[in-house]
Amino acid sequence: MTDLQRLGQQAKEAASQLGLLDTKQKNQFLEQMAVAIENNSEEILQANQMDLNQADENGIEEVMKDRLRLTEARIKEMADGIRHVAQLDDPIGTIEHMWKNENGLTIGQKTVPIGVVGIIYESRPNVTTDAASLCFKSGNAVILRGGKESFYSNQLLVSILQDTLEKNQFSSQAIQFIDDTTHETADELMQLTDFLDVLIPRGGADLIKHVKKNAKVPVIETGTGNNHIYIDKDGQLNMATDILTNAKVQRPSVCNACETLLIHKEVAAFFLPAIEEKLIDLGVELRADEWASEYLPSATLATEEDWSTEFLDYTLAIKVVDSIDDAIAHINHYNTKHSEAIITDNYFAAQKFLNEVDAAAVYVNASTRFTDGFVFGFGAEIGISTQKLHARGPMGLKALTSTKYIIYGDGQIRE
Repeated sequence: MTDLQRLGQQAKEAASQLGLLDTKQKNQFLEQMAVAIENNSEEILQANQMDLNQADENGIEEVMKDRLRLTEARIKEMADGIRHVAQLDDPIGTIEHMWKNENGLTIGQKTVPIGVVGIIYESRPNVTTDAASLCFKSGNAVILRGGKESFYSNQLLVSILQDTLEKNQFSSQAIQFIDDTTHETADELMQLTDFLDVLIPRGGADLIKHVKKNAKVPVIETGTGNNHIYIDKDGQLNMATDILTNAKVQRPSVCNACETLLIHKEVAAFFLPAIEEKLIDLGVELRADEWASEYLPSATLATEEDWSTEFLDYTLAIKVVDSIDDAIAHINHYNTKHSEAIITDNYFAAQKFLNEVDAAAVYVNASTRFTDGFVFGFGAEIGISTQKLHARGPMGLKALTSTKYIIYGDGQIRE
């Protein structure tokens, strides 16, 4: 048995123990985890600084280091996220439907944990506490495999969570951490079919593609966000400018940031110069098609590749379109099914956009930055699913459950 198989076996055993905990017990554990994170904030910052120092040595850009960096405020947010998960309704054990069939059998559909969840992720240490708390509350053991860029932060965070469980006489194996960050170990995790029930990758496009191609374990695809904002001919300039700058600049390195602006031809000549001034002041590089370039003297000419790129940086692609139909067609061709927005005062245009755009989250007059499990009221998120099977959009507790049918009879046999 390999080291990873041993982790899988331990996680499977811990999942069985988790299934015996009631809601009160799980919530007490989670509250103590939150306290432990806060009490060890100084040590967490020291570990995070080691990761940041390594990022400096490796020449990681500042915008990407922002994904990695922890502060006192972010650590407090991590602890509060755990507490929020504790306060949410327990998704396990709910009888969602109950009916009697023609044979007199009483049939119920009950929510149950998935079992053992594997997560491969990059950069962001908050994924460690979000994933661990959501899995624990939903009765799932979790195996975490973070990226090398956040190794020291993740290792310490998991150690704190495990110590909390051990101090309360519960198996620390409910939250596992793979301390080998090689590609070979990641590939082995993808093949761990005897122990792993589902694998959730969180990271860039290359990671997602590699997992989809090589995994034998069922995969829930999350996260690359080639997201668009479309300014309709009936959109308001001030609103459009505020929403676009928020979606592009507030935190450009995250998957719900905007990467492409589409704008209706009837307002392009008036809107684009005003938008350009604001974006240039904020340090955004503009890449525009030929039509948009007529109104944007600072822009460089966009390439075909730009329309399908998740920049994760201060770069924005811009295209003028003839109609809302052209905007929708462009989005559905190039997007990654994550988050899309329209700015309009036209009710019918808004409804058309909502109905015809294929994405997990579709907005009218709001920033794509809101696509987030915490913002949606899920306490935290295990990821943002961009596929359609099992789960779609921000994945909270409910997305980490499955169902079983429970059937009551009084002697029935099938003839």
